[in-house]
This record gives sequence, C-alpha cells and structure tokens, in this order.
Amino acid sequence: MSDPASKPSGNGAAATNGNPGPVKSQLYNPNRQVYRPQSHYHRRGQRSHRNLCCCCCFWTILTLLAVALLAAIVGAALYVLYRPHRPEFSVTNLRIAKMNLTTSADSPSHLTTLFNLTLIAKNPNNHLVFFYDPFSVTVLSNSVPVGNGSVTAFTSDKNNQTSLRAVLSGSQDLDTDSLTSLRSGLKMKRGFPVEIQMDTKVKMKMDWLKSKKVGIRVTCDGIRGTVPSGKTPAVASVVDSECKVDLRIKIWKFSF
Repeated sequence: MSDPASKPSGNGAAATNGNPGPVKSQLYNPNRQVYRPQSHYHRRGQRSHRNLCCCCCFWTILTLLAVALLAAIVGAALYVLYRPHRPEFSVTNLRIAKMNLTTSADSPSHLTTLFNLTLIAKNPNNHLVFFYDPFSVTVLSNSVPVGNGSVTAFTSDKNNQTSLRAVLSGSQDLDTDSLTSLRSGLKMKRGFPVEIQMDTKVKMKMDWLKSKKVGIRVTCDGIRGTVPSGKTPAVASVVDSECKVDLRIKIWKFSF
C-alpha cells in the first residue's frame, strides 16, 4: 500500500510543492491626482462668503433705492413750490439783405446770403435765472444751410425779456441736391421757407440751488422770406413763426 502522506493532495499540493500561481498586476498612473476630501470647514467658509456678498448687494441696492426716492421727493417738492418753466423764444424781425444764387455750366452753383435777425428771449419764471453761453445760429431753407452767425452770451433774469440781434451770412458752393431743394423753395408763391436753428448751453439758478450747464437747441420755423430786389432788404413774414426749445443732453454722461 502506498503511504497516504506521499500522495499529492490536489490544489493543496500544487500550492505547497510547485511555483506559486500567476498574480494580477496593479495599474499605477503617476499623473493621477490623489483624491483628498474637502473639509467641512472649507465648505462652511465658502457658504459664509456667499452670504456676506449677498448681504452687501442687498444693502447697496436698498441704499440706492432710498437715495433715488429721496431725490424724487425733493424734485417733486421743488416743482410744486417753484413751478419751473422752460425759456421762451420768438422771432420779431428778419431782414434778408442778400440772397444771390448764381449758376454756371463751367462752375458749381454759388450762393451768397446776408440776414439781419432780431428775436426775444423770455424768462417766464419768478424764481429761476438763466445764464446762457454764446449761441451758434444757422439759417436753413428747405433743410439747406444758407447762413451762419452767433449771439453773444447773456443772462435772463427772473420774469424778464431780452432782445437779441445777430448778423447771419453765407457764401458757399451748392451740390446738385442742395440746389434742387433750394430752387423748389424759391419758386413758392408765399415765399421760400426759412428756419432758424440756435444751439447753446445754459446754467440755471433757483435761489440757493445751481445746476450744471445743459445743452439746448432752439428751433424757429413758420417764417416766409422773399428775395430782395436791388439794395433794399426784403422783410420776411414772421407772423406764423414759432420757436421750440429742446434739451440736448448726452446719454454717455448718464443723462437723458
């Protein structure tokens, strides 16, 4: 009989007597980042930082709203108390001393003009004073500029009228479109249309309050002119004239 101890005992004998079985190799990536769990304290710090930012934003918006509300209340109170009105302008006289249009086949059409303008600036306010910079004045006919000039700076006191005078002249070559538009106006039986456009800046004072300078444009239309004959100036009709005052404020400077 064979000795049982000398017989191989299956897998146990292979494990004890032979070479060990193949071992699976583990993959290692040196570029892989090691996972480090975030601490609870770090997450709590981020949450508190967000809460602080939200709180600051809330109080900033609330402060801005309060300031805007206060400014609106003060503005409404001043309006009710003083009832401010825009300045008023009117054209009282316009004399056309020269309106010469020459055309030639060899040279461009040329226009020479001379105007004498008289207008009234009225301040209808009892508590408001206007301080005007010099005016730049342009005369137009059918949207064609035909003369330029200026009006000196002046102060319009409370509930007061100021008479202004200006000499406007022009000497220019006309392109085809301008010539066509000007000729169509000169052919009108009621007289050619005249528009006065004035640009300036004005500063206002209301008792102890002073404003910054604001740009305004004064546009006067409804004027009818005639071409003078000889050396005698032609008097334009200003009966239907009307002047409009518009604010000219730059949006880039956070104004309206």
